[in-house]
Amino acid sequence: MCGIAGSMALGNGPATDAAVLDRMTAALVHRGPDAAGSVIRDGAALGFRRLSIVDLDGGAQPMYSEDGDVAMVCNGEIFNHRELRAELESRGHRFRTSCDVEVLVHLYEDEGPGLLDRVNGQFALAIHDRRAHRLLLARDHAGIAPLYYADTGRHLVFGSEIKALLHHPGVPREVDLTGLDQVLTFPGLVSPRTMFRGVSSLRNGCCLVVDEDGVRESRYWDLDYPRTDEQHEPDQYYAERLRELLADAVHRRMQADVDVGFYLSGGLDSSLIGALAARSAPRPHSFSVTFPGSPVDESRYQRLAAAKIGSRHHEAPFTERDLMDGLERMVAHSECPVKETYNTCSMALSALARAHGVKAVLSGEGADELFGGYLGYRFDAGGRGRDRSGDPLLDALEEDLRARLWGDRDLFYERRHHAWRSRVRELYAPGLRAAHHEFDCLAHPVVDRARIIGRPRLHQRSYLDFTLRLSDHLLTDHGDRMALAHSVEARYPFLDRRVLDFALTVPTRLKVGPGGEKLIVRQAAQGLVPPEIAHREKYGFRAPGSPGLLRQNTEWVNDLLSPARIARQGYFDPAVVEHLRARYLGDGFDLHPHLDDDLLLVVLTFGILLDTFSLPGHV
Repeated sequence: MCGIAGSMALGNGPATDAAVLDRMTAALVHRGPDAAGSVIRDGAALGFRRLSIVDLDGGAQPMYSEDGDVAMVCNGEIFNHRELRAELESRGHRFRTSCDVEVLVHLYEDEGPGLLDRVNGQFALAIHDRRAHRLLLARDHAGIAPLYYADTGRHLVFGSEIKALLHHPGVPREVDLTGLDQVLTFPGLVSPRTMFRGVSSLRNGCCLVVDEDGVRESRYWDLDYPRTDEQHEPDQYYAERLRELLADAVHRRMQADVDVGFYLSGGLDSSLIGALAARSAPRPHSFSVTFPGSPVDESRYQRLAAAKIGSRHHEAPFTERDLMDGLERMVAHSECPVKETYNTCSMALSALARAHGVKAVLSGEGADELFGGYLGYRFDAGGRGRDRSGDPLLDALEEDLRARLWGDRDLFYERRHHAWRSRVRELYAPGLRAAHHEFDCLAHPVVDRARIIGRPRLHQRSYLDFTLRLSDHLLTDHGDRMALAHSVEARYPFLDRRVLDFALTVPTRLKVGPGGEKLIVRQAAQGLVPPEIAHREKYGFRAPGSPGLLRQNTEWVNDLLSPARIARQGYFDPAVVEHLRARYLGDGFDLHPHLDDDLLLVVLTFGILLDTFSLPGHV
C-alpha cells in the first residue's frame, strides 16, 4: 500500500499551502519510498507517497478522470479490478495505466459514492470532485487501511497516519483521555477514537463527504449476522466452499509486479494461506519470528509447515534485547500505547521480508474473528452461563453496564467491565481519577448494538471481536503500521469481501463445537496443512511482556517508570505504578497470556508516546 494526506477547505476558504502539504506527505515516506505526487486545486490538496507494487512504471498518483474533473489518491489494492475495468471499458471509459486503483476514478464518475459497494479490496481513498466541490474519503470494509481526519475549523485534514496530520498548523498535539481509557479497557483503540484529541479515525466500512453542506459520515458496510442460525446446505458444502473462496482470495492477492510472500506463525491460518499461495507462485518466500530457547517458540511448527508448502523459508530470531531495541520505533509507528509487545515482532517480520526483496506479504488475520478461533468462543459453546460473581449488587451493576454497552445483559465479553473500570480508575493520577466520569470509555456504547441484539451468542462475540479487536488493533497498529514501517504491504485473504459474506452464512456448530474451534477452517485445510498443525490447539502469537523488560534493568526504562517522571507527566499515580513495578519484578512472577493485561507496558509505551510526539503532560 501507500500513504495519502491532504485537506479540503471548509466554506470558501483557501486550500492548504503547498509547503504544508509537502511536509504532511513527507511524514509518510516509509509507506511509499518509491515516488511522490500532489495536486492543489479549488480548495482541495491531495498528497501521495507510492509503494510500487502494480504497474511499476505507470501507477503514479494523483489519478484523474478523462476530463480532469475527478482527482484521486488511494492507499490500497483493488482485487476485483480486472472485472471492473472490463465493465468500465465497455461503457466507454479510457484508462491511462494498468494500475488496479484507476478503476476507482471511473467508477466514481458513473456511480459516485456508490462505487464502494462494487469494490473488493483494501483501501483508504480521497476523491476530489471539482464539479460538485466535494471531497470523498473512504476506508475499506474491514478497516485494513487506516485513515485519519481532523476538522480544524478552516480545513478537513486527512492522512494515512496521524503523524502527517500533526504537520498541519491547525491540528493540535494533545492527548485524548478517552482514547487512553480505551487502550486500558478494550483490546485497543476503537474508531473513531485515537490517542490525539481532535483527531478521528474513520471507521471501517465508512465514508466521509465534505461539501457545501458540511462534513458527514455514513456507513456503507458492516458485519451483519442473521438473527437465526439456520443451515441451508449439507455440511460438506461449507468446508468446500470456504476452501474455494480462500483459494481465489489468495490467488488474487498473489498477483503483483513484485514478489509476494507470506507470514508463517506455525498455526492453522497462516499455514493454510501459505499452502494456497504456493499454488499461485512456485516456492514463495515465507517469514517467521522465532524465540530460541523460549517456551513460546513455535519454530518446530513453522518449519514443518514450510517444508510441506515448499517455501523459501526465512526466520528472525527474537530476544528480549531485540524487543527493547525496537520498542520506541514501534510506538512511533503505532501512534498509540500497547499492552502487548508482539508489535515489535511484527516489525521484525516486515524487516525480514524487505531484506529479501519482498514488498507484499499475505497474513492470516480475520480467521479467528469470523470462524470462532478464540478461547471465549469455546466457553460460550460450553454454556458458561451468566458469569455471576455471587454479589447481587455487583452482578446487577455489571449486567446494567452490559445492557448499555452491548444491548444484552447476559453477554460476557473479555472481562467483568464494571469491576475492571474501578481497577483502571485507580491507575490514574488523583486528579484524573476524580474526573474519570468525564472521559470514561464505558459511559457510552462503542459498537452498533443493533448488530448484536437477538443474534446467536457466537455471532455476538464475532461482531465484537471484529469491531473491537480486529479493525483498529490487529489490522492497524499490529498489521498495517508494522508492515509499512519497512515499506511492506500486508494482505489478508480471510478478509476478502466474498469470504466475509460467506462467513455470515455458516452455521455456528460448524465453527465451534465439541471438536474444538474453527472446525470449518480445519476441514478446509485437510490435505494442505500437516495434521500436527491442522489439529493443533489455538496458540496465540505471543512475545515477552514488561516483566522481562524490567528484569533487564535498563536505565531508560527505569527513567520512563520513575516516580518523578510519572508525577511530572500527570496521567498516572506514581505509587500505583511503583506497586505494579515491584509486583512484576517479584520472583517467579509472570503474566497470564490470556487472562492478564500488561498495565505496566501501557504506562511505559504511553510515556514513549508522549516523548515521541511532544505531547503535553496533564496539569
